[in-house]
Amino acid sequence: MEADYVIVGAGSAGCALAYRLAEAGKDVLVVEHGGSDIGPFIQMPAALSYPMNMKRYDWGYISEPEPHLSDRKLACPRGKVIGGSSSINGMVFVRGHARDFDYWQESGATGWSYADVLPYFKRMEHWHDGGHGGDTEWRGNNGPLHVTRGPRKNPLFAAFVEAGKQAGYPTTDDYNGEQQEGFGPMEQTVFGGRRWSAANAYLRPALKHKNCNLTRAFVERVVIENGRAIGVEVIRNGTKEVISARKEVILSASSINTPKLLLLSGIGPAEHLAEHGIEVVADRAGVGQNLQDHLELYLQFASLKPITLYKYWNLVSKAIIGARWLLSKTGLGASNQFESAAFIRSRAGIEYPDIQYHFLPIAVRYDGKVAAEGHGFQAHMGPMRSKSRGWVKLASSDPADAPKIQFNYMSDPQDWADFRTGIRLTREIFAQEAFGPYVKHEIQPGLSHQTDEELDTFIREEAESAYHPCGTARMGAANDPLAVVDPECRVIGVQGLRVADSSIFPRVTNGNLNGPSIMVGEKAADHILGAGMLAKDTSKPWINPNWENDQR
Repeated sequence: MEADYVIVGAGSAGCALAYRLAEAGKDVLVVEHGGSDIGPFIQMPAALSYPMNMKRYDWGYISEPEPHLSDRKLACPRGKVIGGSSSINGMVFVRGHARDFDYWQESGATGWSYADVLPYFKRMEHWHDGGHGGDTEWRGNNGPLHVTRGPRKNPLFAAFVEAGKQAGYPTTDDYNGEQQEGFGPMEQTVFGGRRWSAANAYLRPALKHKNCNLTRAFVERVVIENGRAIGVEVIRNGTKEVISARKEVILSASSINTPKLLLLSGIGPAEHLAEHGIEVVADRAGVGQNLQDHLELYLQFASLKPITLYKYWNLVSKAIIGARWLLSKTGLGASNQFESAAFIRSRAGIEYPDIQYHFLPIAVRYDGKVAAEGHGFQAHMGPMRSKSRGWVKLASSDPADAPKIQFNYMSDPQDWADFRTGIRLTREIFAQEAFGPYVKHEIQPGLSHQTDEELDTFIREEAESAYHPCGTARMGAANDPLAVVDPECRVIGVQGLRVADSSIFPRVTNGNLNGPSIMVGEKAADHILGAGMLAKDTSKPWINPNWENDQR
């Protein structure tokens, strides 16, 4: 088997890349270890807690014991299925803040400022405002990725935004437009009542081109000869074989599997490779380093009124919702239920939001366990730019072994201050008049947790990953010893090899990472095609004029 371009991983970036290269007439082969994404558990938006807890669809990675979180081992789900993590995620669509990308540019990722990436965000999306208002001129209207908003019928969605307003925060009609900061509607990659994953948006249309193919195989390493990637060694149908790349190999295997594959291929810190008897092809100290994520807490409140989704938390209701969805792709099954959101600044002197909220009209965990109290609602709250950094390393030289993952969550003292502030700001929001008719009492953390020490105990025991790992093959200047890829996504020190996924992020972006990961695939395609980049868009985003002196 061979192709001009071999893409490893049919995830968010890999699917976008395949689509753009195939559209340009290139001969493309996508290699994916996971199987089909067909079926209600993946395609039905409201069923989102199922696929990420199913071995069939998830690599099932677990962190090493996290020293600052009571040595808990935290789940790190990554999609092992067509569509990758876009087939098992929460379907929340956030571009990231303009300043995130300006930071990328400043840290050596030349050509990745907001002005550079905004045209790719526009090109990739087909935005449906649903009559809710928003920034039409900032959005794309004919891309493959459909972005919609939930119906927001439950009064709690409006109460959350109104409470934010009453607490003195701005509102925003479109956090993916000119103004991210504030309270407003949340956006989702759902279309026609179905999960609009990268597989539905990009891969299926790409495979309609004769020059684009998909094969199911487990990639063990990149084959490199005389400093050039010439293909990948895979296990396919139980047999080891090499799939050849006439032009380039592109790793789009996730921020966990991409560094693992680089290391197995001899690209990484020489010392670590020597530990596992792997011959050094390129000594790159940054491979597997710089691991970042968002950590969050679920702040839960009991409801005075029986209007939450808890009334559907029984087999009969679930069956009715499922049946309606199967028949018409409508009803509660057609939304991820994250329909109101907020981005705020934790204190004066922070230029742009550093706390994100997802609001949900039920008190439930990501693994599907509801609060014992019955009717309730919750806000997922988490700081955006932790300085804590972790790593991904090999457990052994055997490609079948899962890598070792250490996030090193909460290792920076500022993380604790930010989380405590976040909890107190959240309590203030839920104490506003807008929630008067709905808040019965606080379930979690509970009013017994007031002092810094009490809140720290709660954080230590209850903080969960928001499942946004990135940064493990950082993009930077070619002469930066810790950069793994240059600003054209080329692996430094090896020819014919690129990385295009969230592992190249120099720093984690605000919000959920599916949007920026797809953007990376879109932009990497233009670097590969070499026909020039989209023209910069110098639209100026809104920054709170009083950010230096005011928190809101």
